[in-house]
Amino acid sequence: MPDYKEMYFQLAAKVANAVDILVEAQQQGEHDYSKEESPVILLKNSSPEEKGSDQA
Repeated sequence: MPDYKEMYFQLAAKVANAVDILVEAQQQGEHDYSKEESPVILLKNSSPEEKGSDQA
């Protein structure tokens, strides 16, 4: 007769290992993303000559 208790514990250990691998991969991805320099994106042009153009 199979030892279901032992099979369960083996499965639980492998699932825990898989979760650890996924968490580590996520953390590494977040670390790599945060190290990447993001370009500065200007949402509004604030040059002086364009400020008065909408008050014509």
